[in-house]
Amino acid sequence: MQNTLLHVSKIYKSYNKSITPSLDGVDFHIDKGEIVGIFGPNGAGKTTLISILCSILDPTLGSVTYFLDGEKTPRQVRDKLGFVPQDFSFFPELTANQNLEYFGSLYNLKKDELSTKIDELLQKVGLFHVKNKKVSTFSGGMKRRLNLIISLLHNPLILFLDEPTVGVDVQSKIAIMNLLQELNKQGTTIIYTSHHLKEAEEFCNQIILIDHGKIIACNTLTHLLSKFEVKNLEDLILLLTGSILRD
Repeated sequence: MQNTLLHVSKIYKSYNKSITPSLDGVDFHIDKGEIVGIFGPNGAGKTTLISILCSILDPTLGSVTYFLDGEKTPRQVRDKLGFVPQDFSFFPELTANQNLEYFGSLYNLKKDELSTKIDELLQKVGLFHVKNKKVSTFSGGMKRRLNLIISLLHNPLILFLDEPTVGVDVQSKIAIMNLLQELNKQGTTIIYTSHHLKEAEEFCNQIILIDHGKIIACNTLTHLLSKFEVKNLEDLILLLTGSILRD
């Protein structure tokens, strides 16, 4: 347990007394510095799981424990977590700089410190030259990059991302993935969902496969490909979850 960052113990999540739980006895752990990909069909429970891990939702049963200066609940380590939702989480009629100033103020960052951090992040994702333009004028890829750096203003130790490269062009995808790899090299643990499986094969060192609210595979990609005798992540997912279309 010395290197364990996060332990998920038998969590269940049900909505409105539904007979079928969204999560059904999920149990796993994540080590410090890992890049973990959570995969599964639509409706498998991926977004619900991430929402519980970063304290947006509470589990119906079970527990999530972070090992950061002792054992902590997700709510107790909120200031150390970053979350990038699939839906854009900014104000389109404000400029990029105004959005970042607003969200940075929520973390009680000093004005000079925040200004420096904003410029640094804008440079990293190629948005510095449009910092004073309204976000409503941005392309989809530019909005996706802004969505990412909003979550980085407070230097989170753990970063959660829900489909961070959905609907972006190649250039934006490369910029996003390069920044995530840089953050990981600096010690940030990354937990994300994606339907870009080739991207995930290169990026992740741990794979969690979920379906019908249950963990059906959890290990390194190399181990899982060997165990199930398949060639790639796509074949693994199809083997374990089937090829029937989901809603």
